Amino acid sequence: MLADSPIAAIIPVSDLARAKRFYTETLGLPLTKETAEDTRLETGGTTIGLYETPYGGQAQHTLGSWKVADLDSEMSELRSKGVTFEEYDLPGLKTLDGVAETDTMRAAWFKDSEGNILCITEERTG
Repeated sequence: MLADSPIAAIIPVSDLARAKRFYTETLGLPLTKETAEDTRLETGGTTIGLYETPYGGQAQHTLGSWKVADLDSEMSELRSKGVTFEEYDLPGLKTLDGVAETDTMRAAWFKDSEGNILCITEERTG
């Protein structure tokens, strides 16, 4: 039923103007629609919608993850734009210099301007 329909990620933000700057200037995502009710960005063929709410940035889990070809390169570019990567020491997940590694992937998490947790992931082959 929904298998052929596109999906959009809808991200809650507490300050829409600040979040829009972060997603467009820091992450480099193009703004595709902006009205009083609707702010949309595009990434890899997927739409991200931002909406303002007092509850923005309160989720304690990952809201979105990008699959990237070169994690180190992406992290370097994001760090040059002021992004700080999170450090975790949890059962089954420990980061070193912001990177968690398993047999099948490498990943790093960061927060947007509102405190929402986002991730970049490099799949390992072989």
